[in-house]
Amino acid sequence: MKRKFFILLLVASVSGAFCYGQKVWTLQQCIDYARRNNLQVKMEEISVEQARNTASQSKWDMAPSLNAGASHNMSWGRSVNLQTLEIIKNKRSMSTSGNLSASATIFQGLSKLNSIKSSSTQLKISEQQVEKTKNDITIQITRAYLQLLLAKQILQSARQSCQSTSEQVDRTAKLVDAGSQAYSTLLEVKAQLANEKSQVVSAQGDVRTNLLTLTQLLDLPEEEARNFDVADPQDTLPENLLPQDSAEGIYSQALELPQIKMAEYSLQKSQYDYKAVLGRMMPSLSVQAGYGSYYTDGQSGAFFTQFEHNKNPSLGFSLSIPVFNGLAYRTSTRNARLAVENNRLLLQVQKQSLYKEIQAAYNEALNSYERMLAAKENMISIQESFTYTENKFNVGMMNATDYNIAKANLFKAISSYYQAKYQYLFELKILDFYRGKQIDL
Repeated sequence: MKRKFFILLLVASVSGAFCYGQKVWTLQQCIDYARRNNLQVKMEEISVEQARNTASQSKWDMAPSLNAGASHNMSWGRSVNLQTLEIIKNKRSMSTSGNLSASATIFQGLSKLNSIKSSSTQLKISEQQVEKTKNDITIQITRAYLQLLLAKQILQSARQSCQSTSEQVDRTAKLVDAGSQAYSTLLEVKAQLANEKSQVVSAQGDVRTNLLTLTQLLDLPEEEARNFDVADPQDTLPENLLPQDSAEGIYSQALELPQIKMAEYSLQKSQYDYKAVLGRMMPSLSVQAGYGSYYTDGQSGAFFTQFEHNKNPSLGFSLSIPVFNGLAYRTSTRNARLAVENNRLLLQVQKQSLYKEIQAAYNEALNSYERMLAAKENMISIQESFTYTENKFNVGMMNATDYNIAKANLFKAISSYYQAKYQYLFELKILDFYRGKQIDL
């Protein structure tokens, strides 16, 4: 007795440790984890940082340039005395000079200003690309999560059906022993039990496959994937709820999705690029200022005294007028204008594509809802019919073949109902996504 108690205690301890180590994830936890840790998202976040650096640099390009320089030279042979302008032969001479220069563009047709706006808009495009990738991952995770829940639900139904048939084998065996049923009936029921055990094995394989799919989408480490499981929400599906909004109403809310914002920002960027090209075709005005001095041993005076006497400040303006550059500016302008028109069309294409996607999703939600109701009604009807069939079989008024057919039809009806149920749930979540709502169960 003590030995049996010890074994039970050991089994309970091991089972408790396993359950404690296994982490159960909700759909929202899966989505949050994937959005934070997906490698594609991380790569695109790096692109955002690069775009941010480029935008910052474009602003600094407006600042004046400032440069300083110094040089020291030694020469041999003939040279010139800078004071007397006499030629000096075969004498080493040295000179030191320093300078400071600055330049700034006063006007260049607002080209740089539009380049700054273009770079800032590119940053927004990169940020929206990150959000789009996260949304795509959210849809993939949701689909995989619901597929796993469906597989687990079918496995549970298969096990219940198998348990019911196992109990039926015991009842039939007793009836055979009592002479109320033929031995062939017991064999047929056992064959049905073997078939349902095969269904359980197949359902277990589907659960493992869908579990693997979800963990791969999450890019979970091996240790976490080994102890991974999902929460099974109860009564989360409103089976009598149709989508309340029309397709047009959902579309108006979906215009804030990243793919639309990206297309809008791309159009803005091409418009800024076009203005920047036009600006480069206009005259540019710039200012330059400099300050320099030098020392040479060809002059009398100490080092700093010469630097004070030889200082040379300067200030100048320059005007550049494009006249002919091999039609390069004209070609750039035409291509920039075509880019604007192309991005305007791409925006319309994106909006049309989004509207068609919403129409299709809305229509599929309605179809899935009707299929689910029909499947539920069919399942209830077959359950009632099977109860009647099972009662007749237990009293010997029906053969095993008809019983097995009724049992198989019941499992098929239950599986069809759950498939329709989870498909409808997925379509509802897709519509929530288009509305801009958070996907959760």
